[in-house]
Order: sequence, then C-alpha cells, then structure tokens
Amino acid sequence: MRFPQYAWGVLGANIFVILWGALVRATGSGAGCGRHWPQCNGEVLPQSPTTATLIEFTHRATSGIALLLVVGLWWWSRRRFPPGHRVRTAAVASLGLIIVEALIGAGLVLFGLVADNASLGRVAYLAGHLLNTFLLLGALALTAYWSTSNQPWTRPSQGSARGLLIASCLLVLIVGMTGAIAALGDTLFPAESLRAGFAADSDPTAHLLIRLRVLHPVLALSTGLWLSLVVWLVSRSRPGSLENGWGRRVTSLVAVQLVVGFTNLLLLAPTALQLGHLLVADLLWVSLVIYGAAALTAPPLTPTSP
Repeated sequence: MRFPQYAWGVLGANIFVILWGALVRATGSGAGCGRHWPQCNGEVLPQSPTTATLIEFTHRATSGIALLLVVGLWWWSRRRFPPGHRVRTAAVASLGLIIVEALIGAGLVLFGLVADNASLGRVAYLAGHLLNTFLLLGALALTAYWSTSNQPWTRPSQGSARGLLIASCLLVLIVGMTGAIAALGDTLFPAESLRAGFAADSDPTAHLLIRLRVLHPVLALSTGLWLSLVVWLVSRSRPGSLENGWGRRVTSLVAVQLVVGFTNLLLLAPTALQLGHLLVADLLWVSLVIYGAAALTAPPLTPTSP
C-alpha cells in the first residue's frame, strides 16, 4: 500500500469513528460502560453486555484502532518525507489532536457528561469536543492531500483570499459547534411535533439546550450562502484553485447539507438522518480545508496589459 492510500484510509476510518460516536450520543449509550475508563464496567471485555454497552464499547474499540492508525501515519510520514515537509507537519498535528480527542472522550465518561446529563458543563465540553474533532479531520485531510499533490510548496499568499478562507473555516467551526449542541438538545428534549418544537424554542422558560437549537439552522443557512460566495470570489481571482475540483465539492456539499438539514428539521431529527447530516458536515469541512490549501498556493490572476 502506498502512503497516500493509507492516509486517505485513515481519514475515512476516523470519519467512521466520529459517526459511531454520534450514534452513542443519539441512542443515549454514553453510560453503557458506566463511569469506567479505559475499562468497561470494570472489565476489559464486558460480560453479558446490554445494547448500550455494546454500542459504547464498540466506539471505544474503534477509537483505539483509529489512534493506532494515526500513530502509523505519523511514523510512516517520518520515513517517507524529509524533515520540514508539510506532510510530516500535518501528520504530527494529527497525532497530537487524536491524543487530545482520546482524552476528551475519557473525560466525558469520567465526569459523567453522558446519557441524560443536560448541564452547561456538558454543553461547553461537547462544543470543545466538536472543535477538536474538526481540527483532527482537517489535519488528516491535509496529510492525505499534500501526499498526493505534485504542486510545489509555496508560502500561503496574503490578501483577501486568505482572509476570506480563514473566515470561512472559522464560521464552519462555529456552525459545527452549534450543530453539536442542537443535536444534544434534540436527543435530550425531543419535540412531539414541528409546531411544538418551534414553540419550545421561543419559550423563555424552556431549558437552555432547547432555546439554543434555533441558532444552528440560522447560522447554517447564512454560512452556506457565504461559502458559495467565497468559492466564487476566490476562484475568480485564482482560477487554478478550481483545477482539482475541491471548490465544486464545497458548493455541492453546501447544497446537499442544506437539504439534509431542512429534512432533518421537518422529520424531528431521526437518528439515521442525524448521522447523515453529520457525515455531510464532515465531508464539507474536509473539502473546505483542502480547497483552502489549494487556493492559497495557486498563483493569483495577473491583469493583462491593454
């Protein structure tokens, strides 16, 4: 197996682990192993496990495998690329972020921020968890992309394109964090109907998780429009950024995500659709990070003389 194939495979494996983690939250299985970590209910292998225990234990097992895969990615990058190479830098970042990811997961269990816990501490912790998860995916995506790119390394350019792309990444991170909070609210306080859900969102006496849900669709819609505009603006000034197709992937995934998100809202966030929504979000984030990396190293359009 070649390094680029392995790197893309590691990225795919981590996306699977993230989706399984969302399944743990959606099914309320976070306490399936009790408040024990790394053991499960005090055992290395759970005996006579419940469904919740199986779901949680599977997540822990696959998370451990993902960690080992990233360690392998880091080790291979050191053997495959010279010191200072951008692939090695991205692989080091991936290793550090997945270690933090494991510690965050352990903290969720040890601090009891699972199952029906609706505290502000869990809200903040979950937002931080999503932030680290997206940064991990971004580092893994750059490791894989840079290992396949024949484009020579150049220092990312200054100017409006850089500012627009950085702002876009920050907005997507914020939308992702509000999405994680909204998903937790949907899990802990499911609405009986769309009308009841809207009424609860505007009720000043409702739980904070319910009242925060409205932030996500508003921010998601405005950010989706912003991303489409940014890709158009950057691609006009840097036509070379469209050559690999990542800009088109960003705009296509924005459209898909808005449709999936609207459907998720109408159907009151069923588990399967929540997972689909998260999958598209992960793919959109990965595409945006790679598009940004490609665009910032593409030569800008130079005006022609009359």
